[in-house]
Amino acid sequence: MDARWTQRFDGFGPDLLLEHSSLKHLRASLSRLDSKGESPSRIREQLRDAVACSAPRSPGVYGMIDALGRLIYVGKSKLLRNRLLSYFLPGNKDEKAGRIVELARSIVWEIQPSEFAALLREQSLIRTWQPTLNVVGMPNRRQSAFLCLGRGPAEQFYISRQFDPSASACQGPFSGSGQLHRAVEILNRHFLLRDCSQKTATHLTDQMSLFVIEARAGCLRSELGTCVAPCLPGASRSRYLKQEAAAREFLSGEPSDVVARLEAEMERASAGHHFERALRLREDVRIMKWLTGKLRQHRQARESNPRIYWQPFGDSEQVDAPKLTGSGVLYLIRKGGVEYALAEPTDERQWRQCRNAMVEWYRSESDFRPQYLRGNDSLGLVATWFQKNPSLKKRMFVLDAASSIPKAWCECQQAWFVPHLDAAQKSGAHSSGNKRDKRSA
Repeated sequence: MDARWTQRFDGFGPDLLLEHSSLKHLRASLSRLDSKGESPSRIREQLRDAVACSAPRSPGVYGMIDALGRLIYVGKSKLLRNRLLSYFLPGNKDEKAGRIVELARSIVWEIQPSEFAALLREQSLIRTWQPTLNVVGMPNRRQSAFLCLGRGPAEQFYISRQFDPSASACQGPFSGSGQLHRAVEILNRHFLLRDCSQKTATHLTDQMSLFVIEARAGCLRSELGTCVAPCLPGASRSRYLKQEAAAREFLSGEPSDVVARLEAEMERASAGHHFERALRLREDVRIMKWLTGKLRQHRQARESNPRIYWQPFGDSEQVDAPKLTGSGVLYLIRKGGVEYALAEPTDERQWRQCRNAMVEWYRSESDFRPQYLRGNDSLGLVATWFQKNPSLKKRMFVLDAASSIPKAWCECQQAWFVPHLDAAQKSGAHSSGNKRDKRSA
């Protein structure tokens, strides 16, 4: 998707995870604060005072708008007011925060039902709008990217900021595009794939040439033995396809000898007293161990059964957030990523509708519909969320088949929702009782 940061900001746009009719009460309108000041100090003061008066202490996403009306930064927080006020602290020495406040003329925010929802919304907004200050010039900011294999007829490894549906294989997102760029160099060299421009002509064939045509490769990799060199006349198509297949298996998370070969090269370089090369190879080993570990995690997530994750409201320290009807949101996860969301039902009719929607979603894998999101987009985020919050895994239940949904649904209803609703009702009754006591006193 093309970057939109140069366009004048007119709203975040719809939240695809709240498209289901049962979640329409969670579709928050965009709140906006504009500064009328002229001097930087006056603008900063006006925005700070407005945030202190208006911003809620609840989960949500926020954006910073510059003088030209462009969205320059997107962030999230489980307590919006606290996070926004932190930008205006007098002792704040954070270069990133200072740069954002220096350029901001307006602040916008959108309330979310939970911190998990805010994380998903933030990721979606960054990929849609691609604000400049979310990456460019931001210290300690690690840009996420996808590792892809494609761009035929002679495929190669490359990096894409967005999921590339035209690639024959695409994995990610991975945090740290700098490491990925180096990984691409290592992998193209290891699997003997080209790394040249697509404008370079390829001559892959398995037929014998009638004439001996002297030609030179476009780079030294052919002479070094690190590329099949499809740019040379008579390059073997079958050999290159074999290398592509091996590269595709690596991207799928299959075990590979990449790390072992790098370690062997590192030992030989060290034994030969080529210490600079050995240091470079040691860094390459570290990067490839990181990448292979991530690919293995993604493969395990993709091969796991579909599951439902229940996220109740009120998990954060929100104080003055709007009262939300219902008790939570059900996130439908497949291949490790969130594809769909439904409101937690509160009566028998809603229970039936929710079960039917879950069955339809479960059976939709072979006939993927536009109403469902692509799980790859949130795979890394969901994996990180549960790594940081392992206790929340108890809120998930696994679906083995569509026919198992009613039974699993009854079990989770008794284990989670009924106790949760009972506690909410008791809390409401206790609160109303206190009010009656105060009035009678």
